[in-house]
Amino acid sequence: MGRLVEATFFPQGSEAIEQKPRILIIDDSRGFTRAAKRLLKKTGSYYVCEENDATKAHQTAQRFKPDLILLDISMPAGNGFVVAERIHKILSPQPPIIFLTASKRREIRERAQKLGAAGYFEKPYEAADLLAAVDKILNAEPATAD
Repeated sequence: MGRLVEATFFPQGSEAIEQKPRILIIDDSRGFTRAAKRLLKKTGSYYVCEENDATKAHQTAQRFKPDLILLDISMPAGNGFVVAERIHKILSPQPPIIFLTASKRREIRERAQKLGAAGYFEKPYEAADLLAAVDKILNAEPATAD
């Protein structure tokens, strides 16, 4: 067939998208990122992108230019703290990061705080609590997924 098809993964020039805050979800669990994306998109207040490969997360962040990042700490292909440090080096201004983890260890929370965490949630989290934190950080209109 020999046809070349060009795909654009990040829409450009759309005024509707430009007006909505951009949220990047980084987690190795596709099920988690899909559920979180559905939750956030259901509000109609955000444009959401997901990345499941920690080794590519900083590149996705550079292209997507998020206003907020939801970032898992424990991923097989890369530590969330390392991902956060890479993203902070390449993006200016640095987007706030809400760290997510299944760990209950205090030192994990402390390390997230040292990296300037805008929020910290242990999985499983309450959807309403996550939405409230996102709204507060982005100074958005209160969003509900109902």
